[in-house]
Amino acid sequence: MHYTVVERELELRLILSPERSVPVPARLSYRADDPYAIHISFHITSEHPVHWTFARELLVEGVFRPCGQGDVRVWPTKSEGRSVVLMALSSPDGDALLQAPSAQVSAWLERTLRVVPPGSEGEQLGIDDALEQLLAR
Repeated sequence: MHYTVVERELELRLILSPERSVPVPARLSYRADDPYAIHISFHITSEHPVHWTFARELLVEGVFRPCGQGDVRVWPTKSEGRSVVLMALSSPDGDALLQAPSAQVSAWLERTLRVVPPGSEGEQLGIDDALEQLLAR
């Protein structure tokens, strides 16, 4: 079976302090065979990229309003007059605050939503078919 993958490379900013941030090359990827999740790889040009996976719903909502708790929090804000999305990621290895351009993230999310519309994720996994077969026995 061939599954659609929606990818986009973009430059995020790692916020070190209110005055300082550094560019971080990143890749957003979404796979139709893993329809609830989005994957973000940071430092894609380095030998040891860092991978994060979290719910697509979290990023979709986070473009518009603050959401998430615990390891991943996402919220919209303005930076130098531009709309951006902030992602606060926490792990045992440390915490990171990343800033992404809203327009680019939204455009990429729209592409993922065209591939797998919200609410149809279960169909992608074939759960309904498996349940039907199970109940038909």
